Amino acid sequence: MKRVKKAVIPAAGYGTRSLPITKVLPKEMFPIAGKPAIHYIVEEAVASGIEEVLIVVSRNKNMILDYFDRSLELEAFLTEKNKLHLIEKTKIPSIHIQFVRQPYAKGLGDAIWLAERFVGKEPFAVLLPDDILLSQKEPALQQLINVYENTQGHVLGLKQVEYEKLQNYGVINGSKIKDDEYNINDIIEKPKEFPPSNLAVIGRYILNPSIFSAFKHISPGVGGEMQLTDAIKHLLKDESVFGKELLVDRYDIGNSKDYLKIINKMSE
Repeated sequence: MKRVKKAVIPAAGYGTRSLPITKVLPKEMFPIAGKPAIHYIVEEAVASGIEEVLIVVSRNKNMILDYFDRSLELEAFLTEKNKLHLIEKTKIPSIHIQFVRQPYAKGLGDAIWLAERFVGKEPFAVLLPDDILLSQKEPALQQLINVYENTQGHVLGLKQVEYEKLQNYGVINGSKIKDDEYNINDIIEKPKEFPPSNLAVIGRYILNPSIFSAFKHISPGVGGEMQLTDAIKHLLKDESVFGKELLVDRYDIGNSKDYLKIINKMSE
């Protein structure tokens, strides 16, 4: 049985929901209790047993690269000023991190497609940095990995969403296997009417490398972008795709109300 050891974090988007601040500050770097949002995403990956991470960035996201690099000048300054206790605060999660650039914003599917060489023939995780998922027990990603280990199939993170908001998500039609697990029969990206259920796909996935072949068989979809949802829909013709309703509190940092909620939550 293959283990899920690699993860991809797509962080190349323009962050249009949070303009104008995202003209200069990537949304992945929005501060939450002294750490940027993407720091929590990488911590979740580490806590779930991930050993290597690929972050997909765009040309204006160099701040993310700088954050996950050591600042030798800062460490030397703190040492000289006898502030060694502050060096501890500069530490980043202990994991191997690589970066690749997405030259043009062609959609989530295109960003993940760039990870084909990094992934190779292994299953891998995808964590969207917009969604910070807090759990009292197992991390959200670990919950998906548990399902993958039992099924060896693609696994999507799900959450029940209010009817009027379903048009902003990929929405699944599936048959229940257990209380919180589903065999997915269909998936629709941002349904304008008649969504197949109230179960939306949120920002966590476990995918097998066959997803890269699926990208080669789809055309740009909603918004003229390469949609991951369309590639998953293509896979459903021949492969099993499962859904796991995640036991988490979800905060979408692209939503100003959610962003304020998590700031308050993490400062308690």
